[in-house]
Amino acid sequence: MSSPFARHIDKTAIQTLPLTCFEGEVIIVDEPGKVQEAVEYLNQFTVLGVDTEARPSFKRGVHYPTALVQVATLERCYLFRLTHVGMPKELAEIFANPTICKVGLAFKDDLNGLRRRRDFKPANCVDLQSIVCKYGIMDLGLQKIFAIIFGKKISKAQQLTNWENSHLTPEQAKYASTDAWATLSIYLELQKTKPLSRKEVEALKQAEREAQILRQQQALAEREALIEQS
Repeated sequence: MSSPFARHIDKTAIQTLPLTCFEGEVIIVDEPGKVQEAVEYLNQFTVLGVDTEARPSFKRGVHYPTALVQVATLERCYLFRLTHVGMPKELAEIFANPTICKVGLAFKDDLNGLRRRRDFKPANCVDLQSIVCKYGIMDLGLQKIFAIIFGKKISKAQQLTNWENSHLTPEQAKYASTDAWATLSIYLELQKTKPLSRKEVEALKQAEREAQILRQQQALAEREALIEQS
């Protein structure tokens, strides 16, 4: 059995793809009174896409708390501004609910950031980076995985903006909702495809390791050649 998906896609190829984004309803939760309605809606679903944002740090060792958590369905995305409402108990309960699958990317870091706001025991939280290899995809970045599966590009232009600003810009809201929606879309699409066998996955991983060693050897040979020429 072979995977219908490419193992890799390079940045140059991604730039040629059509741009897409979340086109559903975006609701910003920036007051405690808005939390209950959001949670009631999200509790109706069995699978949710999740992402988080924090103020970017440009100094080594300096980290800022999670400022925003995005929770998406295919039609609607809620942006919980934790700098305004904290980590609501009702939202933490969604992350601890074993009957609702939460899908993220590099999810452990996101969950740890949320748990520093309010501790909870995560349940049924799926990290895309831990499952895409089962479908033959070796790239681990959200933009690359999305491009491989859907043949479209999602923007990362707002990634390093300040998520603690008093108001989110329309561009920030669009970017944030797109990332959560993209994780959900990827997961749902993968569920339509039969995963590779364990043997096939191990063979792919071995091929990746060998290719990496070869690249390292080639880079070393090129450096040595330059040194000799100088």
